[in-house]
Amino acid sequence: MILIVHDLQTIHRAATEFIRAMGDRTVFAFHGEMGTGKTTFIKTVCEVLGVEDAVGSPTFAIVNEYRSAATGELIYHFDFYRIRQLAEAQDIGVEDYFYSGALCFIEWPEKIATLLPADTVHVKMTEEADGVRKLEVVSD
Repeated sequence: MILIVHDLQTIHRAATEFIRAMGDRTVFAFHGEMGTGKTTFIKTVCEVLGVEDAVGSPTFAIVNEYRSAATGELIYHFDFYRIRQLAEAQDIGVEDYFYSGALCFIEWPEKIATLLPADTVHVKMTEEADGVRKLEVVSD
């Protein structure tokens, strides 16, 4: 599946389409260069899912926990940009999060690739020359 985000006005539609396509998958790995909009897209997905708390990048905390006001569902947002060693991720128990059944949205998954569940959905984000963001969603 490919989603196109032309601007901030169309991001909610793309997030809604993404949510409809999630199915029963719970772990989503967002790949893309700095500035491609990974955090912004995850924030929008969380908003559409009913998260009322402020959603931001967990760069320093590594993981932020949110709860959907609509469903009560737990959502974990990871940012592994600052991880230097795999043991840092293991020390916070990422595998417990990934296998908890809660939604997990992961930025910089390359840093912990060997810890990702086999059924992780990979989302490749790129920025086109005209500023349009393209999301290619790949699942096994």
